[in-house]
Amino acid sequence: MEELQINSNGTDNGDIDLSHHLSDEARNRVANPLKDIIRVISECPVIDLISMANGDPHHSLYPFRQIMYEVPSVQDAPDPVTSWRNNSGLAQIIRSYKDKECALSIRDAFPYSRAAGLQQCRDILTDFTKLMFAPPNHHVMLTLGNSDGITKVFRLFGEKGDHFLTDEFSFPSMTNSPLAYGVKWVGVKMDSGGIIPEELERILRRRPRVLYIVPVGQNPTGSTLTVDRRKKIYAIAQRWDLIIMEDDPYYFLQYDIPQTNCAPTDPDEFIKNFRSTLIPTFLSMDVDGRVLRIDTFSKVLAPGMRLGWITSNKLFHQKLADYTDSSTQPPHAFGQMFVTEMLSEHGWKVEGFCRWLKSLRLDYQNRRDFLLDVFRREVESTGYASINRPEAGMFVWIEVFFERHPRFVREQYSGDSPVVARTNTEQLLKELFERLMNTQGVVFIPSSTFAIPENPLVVLCLTPRQRNRFLRATFAGTEDIIEKGMIRLGNGLREFFQD
Repeated sequence: MEELQINSNGTDNGDIDLSHHLSDEARNRVANPLKDIIRVISECPVIDLISMANGDPHHSLYPFRQIMYEVPSVQDAPDPVTSWRNNSGLAQIIRSYKDKECALSIRDAFPYSRAAGLQQCRDILTDFTKLMFAPPNHHVMLTLGNSDGITKVFRLFGEKGDHFLTDEFSFPSMTNSPLAYGVKWVGVKMDSGGIIPEELERILRRRPRVLYIVPVGQNPTGSTLTVDRRKKIYAIAQRWDLIIMEDDPYYFLQYDIPQTNCAPTDPDEFIKNFRSTLIPTFLSMDVDGRVLRIDTFSKVLAPGMRLGWITSNKLFHQKLADYTDSSTQPPHAFGQMFVTEMLSEHGWKVEGFCRWLKSLRLDYQNRRDFLLDVFRREVESTGYASINRPEAGMFVWIEVFFERHPRFVREQYSGDSPVVARTNTEQLLKELFERLMNTQGVVFIPSSTFAIPENPLVVLCLTPRQRNRFLRATFAGTEDIIEKGMIRLGNGLREFFQD
């Protein structure tokens, strides 16, 4: 594995010096000496080197010689996702061997390895990242899925008393993580297009250092940042020396892409055509090395894969590797073998993976459209709620018109909180959630679950607003589940508002 040579100022060629952003924990962490020995051994040019150094069980003792994966044949169906789901398509067999030729052999995959991941898997994901995002001067490190990568990046930068920025509605499983070591969150005001750049810049006058953002199909609101907003936010990050954490699990689930009647048959042309339909990433704009991008296979293959990757500059890459080498260790070999074989000449290859992604996003788009149609029929007609039309992701954001409820109360605004208007919508939202679950048998997540608490560091907006008036729903289920859910929501709203 290539040893990372870092300049004295902590930068890669072309990057600016961002080492001042590192937490004390990251600065004080030393490299694992045993892992350094593994690196030295792996780079030794001696052909018949005998190693009696490491405690690896010999590969002859592994209780498997072959691992087989049955996957859809993406070349033989114009819509492989639908064919696979309906059991009407052909299957392809991908194999990993211990003693036969394959992209990543069992004997190479299962010994102890270094934090960044197995070289064969890293190489193939590095090539994929370069092909999709074209990042300058960035390096790939594998993770145990998005959550593992995100929490490690939080610790890379977070100190007690620091303030991190994020969308005013954000996924609590992630934002809860750094609270334990004293990081506080500041929510940035959003509209239907995501974070508002002007609001971000106003907050930065109080000097938070990190922006954590889900720019495509944001969870929970479903919003997607336009290219113009991305450029503005990156320019603001440069102006205010801000680190951007680009968490993008829904990136390949972008919708309303014009469909061509005839897809290119040439593999390179197909990949180029597919890539051209995707919105540019913050990573692709990053000339400073201030973007850390977190990718995952959880939404496009399976959540239980627990495999993803972080793309970052060389300094941050090395610091994350040092942390992993002394904590979780690299991801499991099974997932790395599967991904390596899938993207190699023995499997789908990158072209086949893009065919799967193209088919998958069309499947999710159909589910989204079905939900919107049923919502208009069953819920919108009540006059008690509206819904957004997400351009990506798995979620819709339903606004409930609590001001039409007979028990709605609005107190005179006294200036105590510029974030949440003084109404009883919080209590009404809680009642609606419980009523829908216990009476109608349907569950949605209330917006209060995602709302970033008020922070005295900053005033989010100048006029009172109500944040406790939304429900998050997913369209990841079947049409039967979606239709029943929307019918029950409509019935539940009628009953609740006639209370």
